[in-house]
Amino acid sequence: MKDAFGIPRSLLVLGGTSEIALATARRLIARRTRTVWLAGRPTPALDEAAEHLRGLGAEVHTVTFDALDPDSHETTLGKVFAEGDVDMVLLAFGILGDQAQDEREPASAVRVAQTNYTGAVSAGLVAARGLQTQGHGSLVVLSSVAGERARRSNFIYGSSKAGLDAFAQGLGDALHGTGVHVMVVRPGFVRTKMTSGLPEAPLTTTPETVASAIELGLRRRTETVWVPGALRVVMSALRHVPRPVFRRLPL
Repeated sequence: MKDAFGIPRSLLVLGGTSEIALATARRLIARRTRTVWLAGRPTPALDEAAEHLRGLGAEVHTVTFDALDPDSHETTLGKVFAEGDVDMVLLAFGILGDQAQDEREPASAVRVAQTNYTGAVSAGLVAARGLQTQGHGSLVVLSSVAGERARRSNFIYGSSKAGLDAFAQGLGDALHGTGVHVMVVRPGFVRTKMTSGLPEAPLTTTPETVASAIELGLRRRTETVWVPGALRVVMSALRHVPRPVFRRLPL
């Protein structure tokens, strides 16, 4: 169970090879976390991530999980919760997609939406029910500033994150007072393998910085975390820019 400072003893990562998730797991293991479940598709990368975290002193299990197979989520996540209390669930899976290709091939765009939104809704509700049943825990959802206002350059990805963000906020309201804490994390551009080759944006950050912000948010039981914090002000301004002007911005 989490201590008074919000650091979990047990962690379930949905998206077990996510660089942000693994940076968060490393940080939490260094503080207090002792049991970690990494959920994802069976790959050498998932096994390597598990071995890496074991080397840091945690007991690590891998779980087969596919965001695009919502029919399996109750069974898969139910087995994890049956093993004992889960203090924190980190919903960290998602794909960026290829905007140009996705516009040409609607099936590709649908895959982005199904992974980032539909899969997250399914897994998020199942995880939330597990946390609510045990009476405590945190659900941390990796959203994105891309969901704050759709941009021409990535509106398919951005729209999927907008849906995820709204869902997570509503879920947090629904669970208020139950002992379950929902925290939405909105990073800007993060240097990861997923963004490799893309031009960096202003206020670019790193997985380690996001992990630090997540830890601080857990300690404070924050509901929304911006990384870096200056993005809160930037996006507040961009949200109110008239559309004719917004279209001409180099975003």
